[in-house]
Amino acid sequence: MGRPILELPGELGARSVLTDLLSGARAALLTLAVVAAPVYGLWVLAPYSDDTAAGAGRLTCALWLLGHGAPLGRGETAIPLTMTPLLLTVFTAVQLHRAGTRLGRRERCDWRSPSALCAGYLLTAVAALSQCTAQGPLRARPLPDLAAVAGLTIASVLTGYLRGATVPWAGRFRLPRLLWPEGAGPVVARAAVASGYGLLAGGALVLLSALAFGLGAAGRSAVGLGGGVVGYGALLFSCALLLPNAVLWGAAYALGPGFVVGTDTAVTPAGTTLGAVPDFPLFALLPDPTAPAGTWRLAALALPLLAAAVPAVLLARASEAARVSGDLAGQRGQGGGWWARRSGRSVATEGPAAELDGSAEEPSGRWWRRGAAGGPSEGGRWARLLRRSATTDQAAVDEPDAYPADGPAEVTAWHPCAAVVAALAVAVLVGAGVASAGWLAGGALAGGRMARLGPSAWRVGAVAAGWTAVVVVPGVLLPRLRPAWWATRRVVHRVVSW
Repeated sequence: MGRPILELPGELGARSVLTDLLSGARAALLTLAVVAAPVYGLWVLAPYSDDTAAGAGRLTCALWLLGHGAPLGRGETAIPLTMTPLLLTVFTAVQLHRAGTRLGRRERCDWRSPSALCAGYLLTAVAALSQCTAQGPLRARPLPDLAAVAGLTIASVLTGYLRGATVPWAGRFRLPRLLWPEGAGPVVARAAVASGYGLLAGGALVLLSALAFGLGAAGRSAVGLGGGVVGYGALLFSCALLLPNAVLWGAAYALGPGFVVGTDTAVTPAGTTLGAVPDFPLFALLPDPTAPAGTWRLAALALPLLAAAVPAVLLARASEAARVSGDLAGQRGQGGGWWARRSGRSVATEGPAAELDGSAEEPSGRWWRRGAAGGPSEGGRWARLLRRSATTDQAAVDEPDAYPADGPAEVTAWHPCAAVVAALAVAVLVGAGVASAGWLAGGALAGGRMARLGPSAWRVGAVAAGWTAVVVVPGVLLPRLRPAWWATRRVVHRVVSW
Protein backbone atom coordinates (compact mmCIF):
# COMPACT_ATOMS: atom_id res chain seq x y z
CA MET A 1 0.00 0.00 0.00
CA GLY A 2 2.98 2.32 0.23
CA ARG A 3 4.68 4.18 3.06
CA PRO A 4 2.68 4.75 6.28
CA ILE A 5 1.38 8.16 7.19
CA LEU A 6 3.76 9.78 9.69
CA GLU A 7 3.71 12.86 11.88
CA LEU A 8 -0.05 12.95 12.29
CA PRO A 9 -1.84 13.47 15.60
CA GLY A 10 -3.99 10.82 17.19
CA GLU A 11 -3.63 7.11 16.64
CA LEU A 12 -1.86 7.41 13.25
CA GLY A 13 1.30 8.90 14.72
CA ALA A 14 2.84 11.29 17.19
CA ARG A 15 2.74 15.05 16.88
CA SER A 16 5.80 16.64 15.38
CA VAL A 17 8.38 18.54 17.41
CA LEU A 18 7.54 21.70 15.48
CA THR A 19 3.93 21.47 16.65
CA ASP A 20 5.03 21.25 20.28
CA LEU A 21 7.41 24.15 19.74
CA LEU A 22 4.58 26.27 18.41
CA SER A 23 2.38 25.19 21.32
CA GLY A 24 4.96 26.57 23.75
CA ALA A 25 5.15 29.84 21.85
CA ARG A 26 1.35 30.05 21.81
CA ALA A 27 1.20 29.60 25.60
CA ALA A 28 3.76 32.38 26.05
CA LEU A 29 1.89 34.72 23.71
CA LEU A 30 -1.37 34.01 25.53
CA THR A 31 0.07 35.03 28.90
CA LEU A 32 1.73 38.02 27.25
CA ALA A 33 -1.61 39.11 25.76
CA VAL A 34 -3.23 39.02 29.22
CA VAL A 35 -0.70 41.64 30.36
CA ALA A 36 -0.76 43.63 27.13
CA ALA A 37 -4.54 44.13 27.05
CA PRO A 38 -4.84 46.39 30.14
CA VAL A 39 -1.50 48.14 29.50
CA TYR A 40 -2.41 49.14 25.96
CA GLY A 41 -5.96 49.94 27.05
CA LEU A 42 -4.68 52.45 29.61
CA TRP A 43 -2.21 53.83 27.07
CA VAL A 44 -5.02 54.45 24.59
CA LEU A 45 -7.21 56.12 27.22
CA ALA A 46 -4.43 58.42 28.44
CA PRO A 47 -5.23 61.92 27.05
CA TYR A 48 -1.66 63.26 27.04
CA SER A 49 0.62 60.27 26.81
CA ASP A 50 4.28 61.12 26.32
CA ASP A 51 5.14 57.50 25.56
CA THR A 52 4.69 55.63 22.30
CA ALA A 53 3.25 52.22 21.53
CA ALA A 54 6.78 50.81 21.64
CA GLY A 55 7.14 52.11 25.20
CA ALA A 56 3.87 50.43 26.20
CA GLY A 57 5.17 47.22 24.62
CA ARG A 58 8.40 47.40 26.64
CA LEU A 59 6.40 47.92 29.83
CA THR A 60 4.26 44.90 28.91
CA CYS A 61 7.32 42.69 28.41
CA ALA A 62 8.82 43.89 31.70
CA LEU A 63 5.64 43.13 33.66
CA TRP A 64 5.41 39.75 31.96
CA LEU A 65 8.95 38.90 33.06
CA LEU A 66 8.22 40.17 36.57
CA GLY A 67 5.27 37.78 36.73
CA HIS A 68 7.73 34.89 36.31
CA GLY A 69 9.73 36.00 39.34
CA ALA A 70 12.40 37.74 37.28
CA PRO A 71 14.26 40.60 39.00
CA LEU A 72 14.07 43.98 37.27
CA GLY A 73 15.75 47.35 37.65
CA ARG A 74 14.01 50.75 37.69
CA GLY A 75 15.46 53.67 35.78
CA GLU A 76 19.06 54.45 34.91
CA THR A 77 20.34 53.53 38.38
CA ALA A 78 18.71 50.07 38.23
CA ILE A 79 16.82 50.31 41.54
CA PRO A 80 15.94 46.69 42.40
CA LEU A 81 12.36 45.52 41.92
CA THR A 82 11.76 41.89 42.87
CA MET A 83 8.16 41.95 44.15
CA THR A 84 6.48 39.28 42.04
CA PRO A 85 2.80 39.89 41.12
CA LEU A 86 1.53 36.41 41.93
CA LEU A 87 -1.66 36.75 39.91
CA LEU A 88 0.42 36.60 36.72
CA THR A 89 2.53 33.80 38.20
CA VAL A 90 -0.51 31.66 38.98
CA PHE A 91 -2.04 32.24 35.55
CA THR A 92 1.22 31.36 33.80
CA ALA A 93 1.79 28.25 35.90
CA VAL A 94 -1.75 27.01 35.24
CA GLN A 95 -1.40 27.44 31.48
CA LEU A 96 1.92 25.60 31.38
CA HIS A 97 0.65 22.88 33.70
CA ARG A 98 -2.34 22.25 31.46
CA ALA A 99 -0.10 22.11 28.40
CA GLY A 100 2.14 19.56 30.13
CA THR A 101 -0.89 17.50 31.14
CA ARG A 102 -2.06 17.34 27.54
CA LEU A 103 1.38 16.08 26.54
CA GLY A 104 1.35 13.37 29.18
CA ARG A 105 -2.05 12.04 28.08
CA ARG A 106 -0.89 11.25 24.57
CA GLU A 107 -0.57 7.65 23.53
CA ARG A 108 2.85 8.22 21.98
CA CYS A 109 4.98 10.79 23.75
CA ASP A 110 8.67 10.94 24.70
CA TRP A 111 11.05 13.47 26.21
CA ARG A 112 11.21 15.52 23.01
CA SER A 113 7.64 16.80 23.32
CA PRO A 114 7.98 18.58 26.71
CA SER A 115 11.45 19.77 25.72
CA ALA A 116 10.06 21.35 22.54
CA LEU A 117 7.21 22.93 24.51
CA CYS A 118 9.65 24.52 26.96
CA ALA A 119 11.91 25.62 24.12
CA GLY A 120 9.06 27.41 22.35
CA TYR A 121 8.13 29.24 25.54
CA LEU A 122 11.73 30.24 26.24
CA LEU A 123 12.22 31.54 22.71
CA THR A 124 9.35 33.94 23.30
CA ALA A 125 10.95 34.92 26.62
CA VAL A 126 14.20 35.74 24.83
CA ALA A 127 12.29 38.00 22.44
CA ALA A 128 10.63 39.76 25.39
CA LEU A 129 14.01 40.19 27.09
CA SER A 130 15.45 41.87 24.03
CA GLN A 131 12.71 44.52 24.14
CA CYS A 132 13.30 45.77 27.70
CA THR A 133 16.99 45.26 28.38
CA ALA A 134 18.38 48.69 27.51
CA GLN A 135 15.32 50.98 27.42
CA GLY A 136 12.11 51.59 29.34
CA PRO A 137 11.16 52.40 32.94
CA LEU A 138 11.66 48.76 33.96
CA ARG A 139 14.79 47.09 32.62
CA ALA A 140 15.53 43.41 32.52
CA ARG A 141 18.64 41.53 33.59
CA PRO A 142 19.18 38.91 30.88
CA LEU A 143 20.73 35.98 32.74
CA PRO A 144 18.75 36.10 36.03
CA ASP A 145 15.50 36.81 34.21
CA LEU A 146 15.97 33.98 31.72
CA ALA A 147 16.83 31.61 34.58
CA ALA A 148 13.66 32.61 36.45
CA VAL A 149 11.47 32.08 33.37
CA ALA A 150 13.13 28.73 32.66
CA GLY A 151 12.63 27.55 36.24
CA LEU A 152 8.91 28.33 36.27
CA THR A 153 8.42 26.87 32.78
CA ILE A 154 10.21 23.58 33.43
CA ALA A 155 8.60 23.06 36.84
CA SER A 156 5.07 23.71 35.57
CA VAL A 157 5.41 21.59 32.42
CA LEU A 158 7.10 18.73 34.27
CA THR A 159 4.44 18.53 36.99
CA GLY A 160 1.69 18.59 34.38
CA TYR A 161 3.43 15.95 32.27
CA LEU A 162 3.86 13.59 35.23
CA ARG A 163 0.24 14.12 36.19
CA GLY A 164 -1.04 13.28 32.73
CA ALA A 165 1.27 10.31 32.13
CA THR A 166 0.12 6.92 33.40
CA VAL A 167 3.28 6.03 35.32
CA PRO A 168 2.94 3.30 37.98
CA TRP A 169 4.77 5.21 40.69
CA ALA A 170 3.01 3.36 43.49
CA GLY A 171 4.47 0.03 42.44
CA ARG A 172 8.05 1.29 42.28
CA PHE A 173 8.41 2.72 45.76
CA ARG A 174 7.11 0.46 48.52
CA LEU A 175 7.66 0.97 52.21
CA PRO A 176 6.74 -1.32 55.10
CA ARG A 177 3.14 -0.94 56.15
CA LEU A 178 4.37 -0.17 59.64
CA LEU A 179 5.83 3.08 58.25
CA TRP A 180 3.55 3.87 55.33
CA PRO A 181 -0.03 2.67 54.81
CA GLU A 182 -1.07 1.10 51.54
CA GLY A 183 -2.51 3.77 49.23
CA ALA A 184 -1.74 6.65 51.60
CA GLY A 185 0.08 8.77 49.01
CA PRO A 186 -3.00 10.31 47.34
CA VAL A 187 -4.67 10.77 50.72
CA VAL A 188 -1.64 12.63 52.11
CA ALA A 189 -1.45 14.82 49.00
CA ARG A 190 -5.15 15.70 49.20
CA ALA A 191 -4.86 16.45 52.90
CA ALA A 192 -1.89 18.78 52.33
CA VAL A 193 -3.68 20.60 49.51
CA ALA A 194 -6.80 20.95 51.65
CA SER A 195 -4.72 22.44 54.47
CA GLY A 196 -3.18 24.89 52.01
CA TYR A 197 -6.60 25.95 50.81
CA GLY A 198 -7.64 26.42 54.43
CA LEU A 199 -4.67 28.70 55.09
CA LEU A 200 -5.47 30.70 51.96
CA ALA A 201 -9.06 31.07 53.13
CA GLY A 202 -7.77 32.31 56.48
CA GLY A 203 -5.53 34.84 54.75
CA ALA A 204 -8.43 36.05 52.62
CA LEU A 205 -10.54 36.45 55.76
CA VAL A 206 -7.80 38.53 57.41
CA LEU A 207 -7.56 40.69 54.27
CA LEU A 208 -11.33 41.24 54.21
CA SER A 209 -11.28 42.21 57.88
CA ALA A 210 -8.48 44.71 57.23
CA LEU A 211 -10.44 46.08 54.29
CA ALA A 212 -13.53 46.51 56.46
CA PHE A 213 -11.57 48.45 59.10
CA GLY A 214 -9.32 50.42 56.73
CA LEU A 215 -11.57 51.10 53.77
CA GLY A 216 -11.52 54.83 54.41
CA ALA A 217 -7.72 55.03 54.50
CA ALA A 218 -7.44 52.97 51.31
CA GLY A 219 -9.96 55.25 49.59
CA ARG A 220 -8.06 58.37 50.59
CA SER A 221 -4.84 56.84 49.24
CA ALA A 222 -6.52 56.00 45.94
CA VAL A 223 -7.93 59.53 45.63
CA GLY A 224 -4.50 61.02 46.27
CA LEU A 225 -2.76 58.83 43.70
CA GLY A 226 -5.39 58.45 41.00
CA GLY A 227 -6.24 61.10 38.49
CA GLY A 228 -9.12 60.37 36.17
CA VAL A 229 -10.03 57.10 34.56
CA VAL A 230 -6.45 56.19 33.65
CA GLY A 231 -5.10 56.77 37.15
CA TYR A 232 -7.82 54.77 38.86
CA GLY A 233 -7.54 52.05 36.23
CA ALA A 234 -3.78 51.76 36.80
CA LEU A 235 -4.32 51.53 40.57
CA LEU A 236 -6.98 48.88 40.12
CA PHE A 237 -4.72 46.89 37.79
CA SER A 238 -1.79 47.09 40.22
CA CYS A 239 -3.90 46.05 43.22
CA ALA A 240 -5.38 43.14 41.27
CA LEU A 241 -1.91 41.87 40.34
CA LEU A 242 -0.81 42.00 43.99
CA LEU A 243 -4.02 40.57 45.47
CA PRO A 244 -2.60 37.01 45.92
CA ASN A 245 0.43 38.56 47.64
CA ALA A 246 -1.88 40.33 50.07
CA VAL A 247 -3.74 37.07 50.78
CA LEU A 248 -0.46 35.30 51.56
CA TRP A 249 0.59 38.19 53.80
CA GLY A 250 -2.72 37.77 55.63
CA ALA A 251 -2.05 34.04 56.03
CA ALA A 252 1.40 34.83 57.47
CA TYR A 253 -0.29 37.27 59.86
CA ALA A 254 -2.72 34.57 61.00
CA LEU A 255 0.08 32.07 61.50
CA GLY A 256 1.81 34.40 63.95
CA PRO A 257 5.19 35.44 62.45
CA GLY A 258 3.49 38.10 60.32
CA PHE A 259 5.43 40.07 57.73
CA VAL A 260 7.64 43.11 57.34
CA VAL A 261 7.19 46.29 55.30
CA GLY A 262 10.76 47.48 55.23
CA THR A 263 13.70 46.90 57.53
CA ASP A 264 13.18 47.15 61.31
CA THR A 265 9.41 46.69 60.96
CA ALA A 266 6.99 43.98 62.00
CA VAL A 267 3.26 43.40 61.48
CA THR A 268 2.02 40.62 63.78
CA PRO A 269 -1.11 39.95 65.86
CA ALA A 270 0.89 40.88 68.98
CA GLY A 271 1.68 44.37 67.69
CA THR A 272 2.74 46.52 64.75
CA THR A 273 5.97 48.43 64.23
CA LEU A 274 6.10 50.53 61.08
CA GLY A 275 8.17 53.26 59.52
CA ALA A 276 7.49 55.36 56.45
CA VAL A 277 5.70 53.27 53.82
CA PRO A 278 4.82 54.17 50.22
CA ASP A 279 1.42 55.72 49.57
CA PHE A 280 -0.51 52.78 48.11
CA PRO A 281 -4.04 51.50 48.81
CA LEU A 282 -2.88 48.07 49.98
CA PHE A 283 -0.35 49.60 52.38
CA ALA A 284 -3.13 51.79 53.77
CA LEU A 285 -4.80 48.62 55.10
CA LEU A 286 -1.96 47.95 57.54
CA PRO A 287 -2.89 48.07 61.25
CA ASP A 288 -2.33 51.31 63.13
CA PRO A 289 0.93 51.02 65.13
CA THR A 290 -0.50 53.15 67.95
CA ALA A 291 -3.64 51.04 68.39
CA PRO A 292 -3.52 48.23 70.99
CA ALA A 293 -3.79 44.63 69.91
CA GLY A 294 -7.52 43.98 69.82
CA THR A 295 -9.41 40.76 70.28
CA TRP A 296 -10.07 40.34 66.56
CA ARG A 297 -6.33 40.42 65.85
CA LEU A 298 -5.61 37.70 68.38
CA ALA A 299 -8.61 35.74 67.09
CA ALA A 300 -6.79 35.44 63.76
CA LEU A 301 -4.45 32.95 65.44
CA ALA A 302 -7.32 30.43 65.55
CA LEU A 303 -7.57 30.31 61.75
CA PRO A 304 -4.52 28.03 61.26
CA LEU A 305 -6.00 25.60 63.79
CA LEU A 306 -9.21 25.41 61.78
CA ALA A 307 -7.19 24.93 58.59
CA ALA A 308 -5.21 22.09 60.20
CA ALA A 309 -8.43 20.37 61.28
CA VAL A 310 -9.28 19.68 57.61
CA PRO A 311 -6.36 17.28 56.93
CA ALA A 312 -6.95 15.68 60.34
CA VAL A 313 -10.50 14.81 59.33
CA LEU A 314 -9.40 13.52 55.91
CA LEU A 315 -6.69 11.27 57.33
CA ALA A 316 -8.95 10.01 60.11
CA ARG A 317 -11.67 9.12 57.60
CA ALA A 318 -9.15 7.37 55.34
CA SER A 319 -7.77 5.37 58.27
CA GLU A 320 -11.28 4.43 59.43
CA ALA A 321 -12.32 3.45 55.90
CA ALA A 322 -9.25 1.22 55.59
CA ARG A 323 -10.06 -0.43 58.92
CA VAL A 324 -13.69 -1.12 58.01
CA SER A 325 -12.70 -2.36 54.53
CA GLY A 326 -10.15 -4.68 56.07
CA ASP A 327 -12.75 -6.06 58.48
CA LEU A 328 -15.19 -6.62 55.62
CA ALA A 329 -12.55 -8.39 53.54
CA GLY A 330 -11.64 -10.62 56.45
CA GLN A 331 -15.25 -11.49 57.26
CA ARG A 332 -16.07 -12.43 53.67
CA GLY A 333 -13.78 -15.40 53.90
CA GLN A 334 -15.22 -16.42 57.28
CA GLY A 335 -18.91 -16.34 56.36
CA GLY A 336 -19.87 -13.19 58.24
CA GLY A 337 -20.31 -9.58 57.15
CA TRP A 338 -19.79 -6.37 59.07
CA TRP A 339 -23.40 -6.24 60.23
CA ALA A 340 -23.22 -9.86 61.24
CA ARG A 341 -20.01 -9.29 63.17
CA ARG A 342 -21.56 -6.35 65.03
CA SER A 343 -24.62 -8.40 65.96
CA GLY A 344 -22.80 -11.65 66.72
CA ARG A 345 -24.32 -13.54 63.78
CA SER A 346 -22.86 -15.39 60.83
CA VAL A 347 -24.12 -17.18 57.76
CA ALA A 348 -23.35 -20.49 59.41
CA THR A 349 -26.29 -20.08 61.82
CA GLU A 350 -28.69 -17.96 59.80
CA GLY A 351 -29.33 -16.57 56.36
CA PRO A 352 -30.38 -18.41 53.21
CA ALA A 353 -28.07 -21.37 53.79
CA ALA A 354 -29.32 -21.91 57.32
CA GLU A 355 -32.92 -21.62 56.21
CA LEU A 356 -32.36 -24.38 53.63
CA ASP A 357 -30.91 -26.90 56.06
CA GLY A 358 -33.25 -25.94 58.91
CA SER A 359 -30.53 -24.85 61.30
CA ALA A 360 -31.76 -21.29 61.68
CA GLU A 361 -32.09 -20.24 65.28
CA GLU A 362 -34.98 -18.33 66.68
CA PRO A 363 -33.95 -14.65 66.92
CA SER A 364 -33.77 -13.39 70.44
CA GLY A 365 -31.88 -10.89 72.52
CA ARG A 366 -31.51 -7.29 71.37
CA TRP A 367 -34.30 -5.49 69.58
CA TRP A 368 -32.60 -5.25 66.22
CA ARG A 369 -32.24 -9.05 66.14
CA ARG A 370 -35.92 -9.65 66.79
CA GLY A 371 -38.52 -9.64 64.06
CA ALA A 372 -41.91 -8.07 64.37
CA ALA A 373 -43.63 -11.47 64.63
CA GLY A 374 -40.71 -13.38 66.13
CA GLY A 375 -39.79 -15.19 62.91
CA PRO A 376 -36.48 -15.02 61.08
CA SER A 377 -38.11 -13.89 57.84
CA GLU A 378 -39.80 -10.86 59.33
CA GLY A 379 -38.60 -7.79 61.15
CA GLY A 380 -37.77 -4.16 60.81
CA ARG A 381 -35.14 -2.32 58.82
CA TRP A 382 -32.21 -3.54 60.92
CA ALA A 383 -33.27 -7.16 60.52
CA ARG A 384 -33.53 -6.74 56.76
CA LEU A 385 -30.06 -5.20 56.67
CA LEU A 386 -28.69 -8.13 58.65
CA ARG A 387 -30.24 -10.68 56.30
CA ARG A 388 -29.00 -8.70 53.27
CA SER A 389 -25.46 -8.72 54.65
CA ALA A 390 -25.66 -12.45 55.33
CA THR A 391 -26.98 -13.09 51.81
CA THR A 392 -24.11 -11.11 50.28
CA ASP A 393 -21.53 -12.94 52.35
CA GLN A 394 -23.00 -16.34 51.49
CA ALA A 395 -22.83 -15.37 47.81
CA ALA A 396 -19.18 -14.50 48.31
CA VAL A 397 -18.56 -17.95 49.80
CA ASP A 398 -20.45 -19.73 47.01
CA GLU A 399 -18.85 -17.61 44.26
CA PRO A 400 -15.24 -16.86 45.17
CA ASP A 401 -14.65 -15.03 41.89
CA ALA A 402 -17.01 -12.27 43.00
CA TYR A 403 -14.45 -11.17 45.58
CA PRO A 404 -10.94 -12.03 44.36
CA ALA A 405 -8.30 -12.80 46.92
CA ASP A 406 -6.04 -9.99 45.76
CA GLY A 407 -8.84 -7.38 45.93
CA PRO A 408 -10.44 -6.27 49.15
CA ALA A 409 -8.31 -8.63 51.22
CA GLU A 410 -5.31 -6.37 50.47
CA VAL A 411 -6.96 -3.51 52.36
CA THR A 412 -5.71 -3.44 55.94
CA ALA A 413 -6.12 -1.01 58.77
CA TRP A 414 -3.51 1.68 59.21
CA HIS A 415 -1.02 0.91 61.92
CA PRO A 416 -0.79 3.72 64.51
CA CYS A 417 2.85 4.31 63.57
CA ALA A 418 1.90 4.54 59.89
CA ALA A 419 -0.91 6.96 60.71
CA VAL A 420 1.52 9.18 62.62
CA VAL A 421 4.00 9.05 59.73
CA ALA A 422 1.24 10.06 57.30
CA ALA A 423 0.26 12.97 59.56
CA LEU A 424 3.88 14.12 59.80
CA ALA A 425 4.20 13.84 56.01
CA VAL A 426 1.22 16.17 55.66
CA ALA A 427 2.87 18.61 58.07
CA VAL A 428 6.13 18.56 56.09
CA LEU A 429 4.31 19.14 52.79
CA VAL A 430 2.29 22.00 54.26
CA GLY A 431 5.41 23.59 55.75
CA ALA A 432 7.32 23.33 52.47
CA GLY A 433 4.41 24.76 50.50
CA VAL A 434 3.88 27.66 52.90
CA ALA A 435 7.60 28.46 52.93
CA SER A 436 7.71 28.50 49.12
CA ALA A 437 4.61 30.69 48.93
CA GLY A 438 6.02 33.07 51.55
CA TRP A 439 9.26 33.39 49.60
CA LEU A 440 7.38 34.13 46.38
CA ALA A 441 5.08 36.66 48.06
CA GLY A 442 7.95 38.82 49.28
CA GLY A 443 10.57 40.90 47.53
CA ALA A 444 11.96 44.39 47.20
CA LEU A 445 10.39 47.59 45.92
CA ALA A 446 13.56 49.67 46.09
CA GLY A 447 16.89 49.86 47.86
CA GLY A 448 17.45 50.82 51.48
CA ARG A 449 14.44 50.33 53.75
CA MET A 450 12.20 48.96 51.01
CA ALA A 451 14.64 46.18 50.13
CA ARG A 452 12.75 43.69 52.30
CA LEU A 453 8.99 43.18 52.18
CA GLY A 454 6.77 40.24 52.93
CA PRO A 455 6.85 37.28 55.31
CA SER A 456 9.92 35.33 56.38
CA ALA A 457 9.82 32.08 54.42
CA TRP A 458 11.47 29.80 56.98
CA ARG A 459 9.47 31.19 59.90
CA VAL A 460 6.03 30.84 58.35
CA GLY A 461 6.96 27.40 56.97
CA ALA A 462 8.13 26.14 60.36
CA VAL A 463 5.07 27.52 62.17
CA ALA A 464 2.69 26.06 59.58
CA ALA A 465 4.34 22.64 59.83
CA GLY A 466 4.23 22.80 63.63
CA TRP A 467 0.56 23.78 63.83
CA THR A 468 -0.35 21.06 61.33
CA ALA A 469 1.55 18.38 63.23
CA VAL A 470 0.07 19.45 66.58
CA VAL A 471 -3.49 19.19 65.25
CA VAL A 472 -3.28 16.33 62.72
CA VAL A 473 -1.39 13.75 64.79
CA PRO A 474 -3.95 13.70 67.65
CA GLY A 475 -6.76 14.00 65.12
CA VAL A 476 -5.64 10.75 63.47
CA LEU A 477 -5.05 8.85 66.71
CA LEU A 478 -8.07 9.91 68.74
CA PRO A 479 -10.69 8.08 66.59
CA ARG A 480 -8.82 4.85 67.34
CA LEU A 481 -9.66 5.29 71.01
CA ARG A 482 -13.39 5.36 70.30
CA PRO A 483 -13.94 1.57 70.58
CA ALA A 484 -12.07 1.51 73.88
CA TRP A 485 -14.12 4.48 75.07
CA TRP A 486 -17.41 2.75 74.29
CA ALA A 487 -16.23 -0.47 75.95
CA THR A 488 -15.23 1.44 79.08
CA ARG A 489 -18.55 3.24 79.05
CA ARG A 490 -20.46 -0.04 78.88
CA VAL A 491 -18.47 -1.48 81.78
CA VAL A 492 -19.09 1.62 83.90
CA HIS A 493 -22.77 1.53 83.01
CA ARG A 494 -23.07 -2.11 84.08
CA VAL A 495 -21.26 -1.45 87.34
CA VAL A 496 -23.46 1.53 88.14
CA SER A 497 -26.62 -0.35 87.18
CA TRP A 498 -25.62 -3.31 89.38
